[in-house]
Order: sequence, then structure tokens, then C-alpha cells
Amino acid sequence: MASVSKKRILAIDDDASITEFYQQALKLLGYEVECAANARKAKEALAKNKPDLILMDIMMPEQDGISLTRELRGAPETSDVPIIVVSGLADAGTLNDALLFGAVDYMVKPIDVDALHSKIERTLAAVERRKKAA
Repeated sequence: MASVSKKRILAIDDDASITEFYQQALKLLGYEVECAANARKAKEALAKNKPDLILMDIMMPEQDGISLTRELRGAPETSDVPIIVVSGLADAGTLNDALLFGAVDYMVKPIDVDALHSKIERTLAAVERRKKAA
């Protein structure tokens, strides 16, 4: 029987405590995790290795998460990677923008690890169902 490979997650957040949380919590949940502190580093990581899912902060220096989400949706090599926005912003306008520009889900900080795990698993399962249906 073939071994199941770990799902790869790219977590993009400029807050070092959040990326440390992702590194520890997501590895414990069985994921392979790479973190990027800004859009430029995220693009470098994406050029090397395509993840199965992206966790995206909104408020970051240089380029915000909404515009980066839109950019990744428009690029053929990343257009199919699901993005879950994880942000301290909880207003309806921000949520709407995130979903409008290509996020598949949205989560408000502080992060509840069980809720995050559930969103990740639901998203990855939906991707698998689409692949099987295609």
C-alpha cells in the first residue's frame, strides 16, 4: 500500500509568534509547514514548491493579503491552491474582499487550533473530491 504523503501548507504572516504557532501546531497535526513573513518571501517559496493549501494573513507590510490572494488566483501555477485567510480583521467588508478575490474560507484571530484544523481538513477534502470528479 502506498504511503500517504503529508499535505504541505504555506503560512504567510508577518507576526513571528503566529508563524511559530503554525510551525508547532500544524506539524503536530501531521502537516508539512513552511512559513513566509511577507509576500515576497511567499512568492519565493511558491516558486520552489507548490503547497496543498495557503494560510494568508491580510495586514502585512509591502503587499497585503487580499492583493496577494488576487495575484495568486491570477497566476496559472497557483490558481488552484486553496487559500484560507486568517486575520485579526473581523469586519464584513474584509471578509467579503477576501472571498471575492479568491479565498475559500476565512478565520478570525486569535486562532483556535481545532477550528483551524477543521477548516484545513474540509478544504483539502473538497479539493480531493474535485480532483476525483474531474
